[in-house]
Amino acid sequence: MSTLSIRDLHVSVETDAGSKEILRGVNLDMSQGETHAIMGPNGSGKSTLAYSLAGHPKYHVTQGTAHLDGEDILQMKVDERARAGLFLAMQYPVEVPGVSVSNFLRSAKTALDGEAPSLRHWVKDMKSAMERLKVDPAFAERNVNEGFSGGEKKRHEILQMELLGPKFAVLDETDSGLDVDALKIVSEGVNRVKESTDVGIMLITHYTRILRYVKPDFVHVFVAGRVAEEGGPEMADRLEEEGYDRYVKAAANA
Repeated sequence: MSTLSIRDLHVSVETDAGSKEILRGVNLDMSQGETHAIMGPNGSGKSTLAYSLAGHPKYHVTQGTAHLDGEDILQMKVDERARAGLFLAMQYPVEVPGVSVSNFLRSAKTALDGEAPSLRHWVKDMKSAMERLKVDPAFAERNVNEGFSGGEKKRHEILQMELLGPKFAVLDETDSGLDVDALKIVSEGVNRVKESTDVGIMLITHYTRILRYVKPDFVHVFVAGRVAEEGGPEMADRLEEEGYDRYVKAAANA
């Protein structure tokens, strides 16, 4: 079983006023097949964790490690992290003009596996995955995220996850901007991929509504760049009732 172990992670970003530390010593352990909800108020460092693990150049790791099956992915290039089994579903997926969804996904699969998948089997697999996500077949020939609605962008992220088969998927606010129907479809897609591939899910969210559909095994509360508290799925219900105020106040007084 694959594992992801984050130890004493410190991350900074450059601002007009100079370097600003966002993560201040994050520790977190995941095993393949588990779902971990990362929750917390705006500015607490949730998305910084996601993009630091993925290797975004804006985020500078100043201390700490993140080992995937014993290998520190923070020492890897972005493409090496993907080949090691890490996947990021972005909060704001970017447009890729001139590249169709079909070509983009097959190119990504080829880069991961080192060889192109059989075209016949690939087309069949992609069509089946699109049907399960209730995506129009014409979607495959559209340019990546160009003119996509919010729901289409998020479905495309889950489509990628299903076809690429990572060991760990970091879903950065996948529920943002989704109406009720789209949220259910996306959540069903996440659950389906987890059940069929045993992928580990790191689900980053402000709200508990997606957790009604994607049930977490563990909940981690981020405040001021640290894990303020962690526990089981019951924590999500408590956060729904109480919010984050007591954590924010405790961090301010620390």
